Amino acid sequence: MNYKFQLDMFEGPLDLLLYLIRKNEVNIYDIPVTQITEQYLECIEMMKMLDLDGIGEFLVMAATLLQIKSRMLLPPDPNEKENPEDPRTELVRRLEEYQRIKEAAEELRLRAEKRSDLFPRRIDPEALDELKDDSKEVFFEANLFDLITALTVALQNKPEKGTYEVVREEHTVENKVHTILHLLVDRPRIFLNELFENASDKMEVIVTFMAVLELCRVKEVLVVQKRLFAEIELVRNSDNIIVVQPPVEQSPDGRA
Repeated sequence: MNYKFQLDMFEGPLDLLLYLIRKNEVNIYDIPVTQITEQYLECIEMMKMLDLDGIGEFLVMAATLLQIKSRMLLPPDPNEKENPEDPRTELVRRLEEYQRIKEAAEELRLRAEKRSDLFPRRIDPEALDELKDDSKEVFFEANLFDLITALTVALQNKPEKGTYEVVREEHTVENKVHTILHLLVDRPRIFLNELFENASDKMEVIVTFMAVLELCRVKEVLVVQKRLFAEIELVRNSDNIIVVQPPVEQSPDGRA
């Protein structure tokens, strides 16, 4: 399979770290490096298998995590008088700085949205809110890491075929794209897990995943969730729903 994707939704290694920290509900100031590193490596292994563009910077961060992990496993030096610096300190600083930038970007995006809601003629705010509530549904936007997590689980649950035959390729990304769009004509939304469960083998699961990425790339569909880390749904890209960014936690203890 020679498909390579460069997606707007493809975020950087710090985004992946923040995603894993939120998903595992751990404190950003006390990151369980071993646990997070293992999950991070699983994600980038899946990215490499899918030949996703921009994997290099993720590999650099993987090396950084492995270095931190090895330093934390070393016994303390008995000859060192002062308490050694926590190996995670620099990474935490980078995550804090990046999170502040994301918060500022989100604030600017929200201000732009509020400005777009301004009307030249006066309208009753309550009536306007009622119209919005009646006509639109609110979803959280799922990112690439949510998709990769769902793909990993689907591949783990799909049994290997007992025998193999050299046959003409049964499934293509183009055909799957048409299949998904056809399903969305009859239904308002489709669960991603449902598409994976209907796949006959792991290869069809991967082709289905590629088709979903392609539909996201050309902005035909949106991948959304009713709440953070909930089951992923595919919906047609239209004005009938409101898609919001996941909230950024700002609690005093640094919980992400």
